[in-house]
Amino acid sequence: MQTESVTTPFGRRPMTLALVRRQQATKQIRAGKAADKWKVFRDASAAMDALGIQSNSLAVLDALLSFYPENELREDAQLIVFPSNLQLSLRAHSMPGSTLRRHLAILVEAGLIVRRDSANGKRFSRKDGAGDVEQAFGFDLSPLLLRSEELAMLAQDVIAARATHRREKEKLTICRRDTRKLITAAIEEGAEGDWQAIENAYVSLIARLPKNPTTAELMGILGEMEMLKGDILKLLEFNDNSGEDSTNDAHAERHIQNSKPESITELEPSSEKERGEKLRTTDTAREPLKTFPLSVVLKACPQICDYAQGGAVSSWRELMAAAVVVRSMLGVSASAYQDACEVMGPENAGVAMACILERANMINSAGAYLRDLTRRAERNEFSLGPMVMAALKANAQMDLRAG
Repeated sequence: MQTESVTTPFGRRPMTLALVRRQQATKQIRAGKAADKWKVFRDASAAMDALGIQSNSLAVLDALLSFYPENELREDAQLIVFPSNLQLSLRAHSMPGSTLRRHLAILVEAGLIVRRDSANGKRFSRKDGAGDVEQAFGFDLSPLLLRSEELAMLAQDVIAARATHRREKEKLTICRRDTRKLITAAIEEGAEGDWQAIENAYVSLIARLPKNPTTAELMGILGEMEMLKGDILKLLEFNDNSGEDSTNDAHAERHIQNSKPESITELEPSSEKERGEKLRTTDTAREPLKTFPLSVVLKACPQICDYAQGGAVSSWRELMAAAVVVRSMLGVSASAYQDACEVMGPENAGVAMACILERANMINSAGAYLRDLTRRAERNEFSLGPMVMAALKANAQMDLRAG
């Protein structure tokens, strides 16, 4: 391998400390190290964005490698190639001279090659008596051998990033399609809900998607689209439950115990055995959870009205719809809210959500808080009474201070 001292560029090209370091680094190649030149080239091609080079730069590097006679770059071999600009231009797909010089400079700046200029700037070699190259002036390919592992790792990172980008893009495409078709189906079949607002939210999300989004942008939009889809599914499930209530008198009769005609019932189990077990479990779990009059709940938790359609709540159904909006706003997962509805009952879950909203600034995680309430309700260790009365008292004190 060439072990000459650091050489400076010929002519007007300036010398920099970075060039000094790169030339010195070529002396640190591990003894006996070798690498397939075309594999190194493929790795550099994959990592071209990270290296700050362009496709034309790769064409010039390809041409330079073609002048190296062996397929393997070796530590003990002569790694300097010395083609003329004319020869190099021809092998670089007849690249114009000015373009060729610019991309040679880019390759040097990227640390992929090093210039070894002669006294007059010409590229040539001197051979010994046996015909072997004794000294050469041109472009040193040693940095490619030195950085072969680094280039391979860069290429792997780029390939992994592309795979992640592709997966996120596919997931967004599927979620976008699902959301669009669910909204269309709900509107066409007349499902209850503010579908115009949901449609506007969907259109707003799509409008924010750039033409060529980054992976981070894709993941951000995907997260919001999945939340929107979850809200739609929850609303459609709510509609289905309401439809079952209106057609199943026996089922509705079992839940009229709180004497509120607008009360929302729970999902009915699929079999008679499951139905009996579900009713026993639900009755036991919900026994201490008495639904308060709606007027009391609204007096204790007035903020829930801000999330209702039209800014007002006049029925339990409207409270339930507002609670779903609050659930999404506070970052409570659909599964956590569904569990609360099954254990507490839909109205009580809505009341719990309204109470959590009142104390949102004091609760670190609304989702974890609701899950804790649900677990306590399953064990008959939780009652809505103290929660509602605490909110009622807090709002009364605020009114007194305001007065």
